[in-house]
Amino acid sequence: MSDESIRDLARKLVESLPDGLRAARRDVEENFRSILASGLGRLDLVTREEFEVQRAVLARTREKLEALEKRLADMDKK
Repeated sequence: MSDESIRDLARKLVESLPDGLRAARRDVEENFRSILASGLGRLDLVTREEFEVQRAVLARTREKLEALEKRLADMDKK
């Protein structure tokens, strides 16, 4: 998750607070951002780009496997 996404999420959390707590908005938002960044940093997440690259690799691998299975089946027929 990017710093911008974390910042946006922290801002949305602050906006959802009751009015009485919004007075400390800057401190609360900074704490939310820190907690979110720390918690999300511990997760084993990948970016969308990394995900798409791996998806493409898997698709190519699947195609190669299917081609090899077909060749093997053809060889068995002979």
